[in-house]
Amino acid sequence: MAPDGPGPVEEENPEFWRTQAQETLQAALNRKLNTNVAKNIVLFLGDGMGITTMTAARILKGQLQNHTGEETVMTMDTFPHVGLAKVYAVDFQVPDSASTGTAYLCGVKTNFNVVGVSAAARNGLCETQKGNEVTSILHWAKEAGKSVGIVTTTRVQHATPAAAYAHSASRSWYSDADLPADAKRNGCTDIASQLINNTDIDVIIGGGRKYMSPKGTADPEYPTDPSANGLREDGRDLIKEWLKMKEGKAAQYVWNKADFDAIDPAKTDYLMALFEPGDMRYELDRDSKMDPSIVETTEKAIRILQKNPKGFFLLVEGGRIDQAHHENCASKALHEAVALDYAVERALTLTNEEDTLTVVTADHSHPFTINGFTFRGSSILGKVPLWGTDFLPFTTLMYGNGPGHKIVNNKRPDIRKVDTKTKDYVQLAAVPMVKETHGGEDVAVLARGPMAHLFQGVNEQSYIAHAMAYAACVGQNQRHCHVTTNTASMKHAP
Repeated sequence: MAPDGPGPVEEENPEFWRTQAQETLQAALNRKLNTNVAKNIVLFLGDGMGITTMTAARILKGQLQNHTGEETVMTMDTFPHVGLAKVYAVDFQVPDSASTGTAYLCGVKTNFNVVGVSAAARNGLCETQKGNEVTSILHWAKEAGKSVGIVTTTRVQHATPAAAYAHSASRSWYSDADLPADAKRNGCTDIASQLINNTDIDVIIGGGRKYMSPKGTADPEYPTDPSANGLREDGRDLIKEWLKMKEGKAAQYVWNKADFDAIDPAKTDYLMALFEPGDMRYELDRDSKMDPSIVETTEKAIRILQKNPKGFFLLVEGGRIDQAHHENCASKALHEAVALDYAVERALTLTNEEDTLTVVTADHSHPFTINGFTFRGSSILGKVPLWGTDFLPFTTLMYGNGPGHKIVNNKRPDIRKVDTKTKDYVQLAAVPMVKETHGGEDVAVLARGPMAHLFQGVNEQSYIAHAMAYAACVGQNQRHCHVTTNTASMKHAP
């Protein structure tokens, strides 16, 4: 359809909308509450995936399938229960990913930049960390006998995954080389070392090789690139240590797609897969011969974890949505969000809605807007048909701040001949910043499966961990263990 044309002809008929609404209404009326105990929990976390990002990603996903886009139904859109989470930190109105990760994984709100500790800890002060550690639902699930895993598109030591296993007065203490001298003196340990020592995690997939290896160690994939070399100053090789800890068990370490594809889930109980020295590549830049997609990593993790008769907990993070937004690169951010939605779809095909609680949420949003009066079916990455009072066009997607600030001599750039749909195009930002900030508005929480109806209303972000734990009967509140399961609840996931 031409972007400046009318909408689909069937939508001109009022019966189209009436019929659609009645079908939606009947589906809601037919829905029964699933009060089963959740054997499994899969938590999908879109880092920085605010509601604007979800909407724009929905449109992009449809347009990539040659549809107008706005009417597209993403997999996460099909989740029947939706609520909002308030994301502020204890000390900041607009949070970071460490404080928010601690909230939705550990069930406790905390301060900006600290991870896995309460708000009694202070950013960067090791001595305030001790005694203020808080554990996560991943840890509670492991204590309950479940298998547990982490899949991310960032480094596995990054803020979101770190909140599942680490306790640190600074999210930036990735390896011991990042620890200040006073932190070392006071006995604080880096996040990478905590990854292998704190909780026995069955599946670890993402990037972050250089934080695991001794300083100067050449990277297996980029041996001539010094920036990819190992960083550890203590001489420890944490990958070798992890393999030694798993001797006698079905444990595998891989760093490339060929070896990853060769992993047989039926014969593998422990998997560490680190595909990059730092964060994994953006989906638009990914080398499909070297690095698997988030769909593939999610599937491998589930197939390994689901062998446990007691069930599993899996955290899947689309972590680079956030990083692309920080660069004001909307195309990359939205393609990351679309990839996450495909991972959600794959997870639903591998699990059963009767016994698996699936939750999709974000840690925070971004100052990211869909603006102007664009015609139906206009490319979400394109330009608005209006011009500003400066007689210059502008894009549908823009940012409140960031490196996309392009005003020179009080004038915006003329983008009439610029292709704004390229993967590296940087959208305009109102305020110049080296790196764009986060946004502070509520984020969506979508749920399906056992006790998914607990995820409704407007709640503190810290509520999420407690609701998931109650559904699965892990952690402190065990009352749900004694509830009779509802065998007449919803059908098997599609």
